[in-house]
Amino acid sequence: MTQQTELSEIQGKTLLTLARQTIAKEIGQPSSLEDEQNIKKELKAQPFQEQRGTFVTLNRHGQLRGCIGSIAPVESIASGIRRNAANAAFEDHRFSPLKKEEFSDVEIEVSILTDPQPLNYSDADDLLKKLRPGIDGVILRSGPAGATFLPQVWDQLPKTEDFLGRLCLKAGMAADSWRTMHPEIRTYQVQHFSE
Repeated sequence: MTQQTELSEIQGKTLLTLARQTIAKEIGQPSSLEDEQNIKKELKAQPFQEQRGTFVTLNRHGQLRGCIGSIAPVESIASGIRRNAANAAFEDHRFSPLKKEEFSDVEIEVSILTDPQPLNYSDADDLLKKLRPGIDGVILRSGPAGATFLPQVWDQLPKTEDFLGRLCLKAGMAADSWRTMHPEIRTYQVQHFSE
């Protein structure tokens, strides 16, 4: 596994600015040329070129308004944030596309993922013991069904049983599938920044 850079607070703010500029441009509120050139220059820094999984989450008045990302490290952090910001705003099938008048109320969060690792477990009780609430993002798969929750979701679902049950439902499976089916589990961690 390649060494992954920890981003600084300033670099996190750069990614938040990138996400906001990307969405603003799509809704017809482009940034000034100077702001665009500044961000372009900042994004040349080596950490932003690393291939990592990224997520962009939009919240409005404390409620989820869009969340899209890629788990696999298939593109640079900068490219991933740009693509996922636009997708979270306009392509999350759970929500209507973001409207111009909503944009000023939106708070943006970006997450940079570590590479997912398989979690070996013997049974449901062992799985409950091995997951680390608040630390692990979880990918659950069984056949064609699959879903993920970022570690931030533990804030809403602090009980591991509830977290796994909701993750199964998100994957289109029965809530107790994590107990009855022995799905494949992979975990990852994130560094996240929010406005």
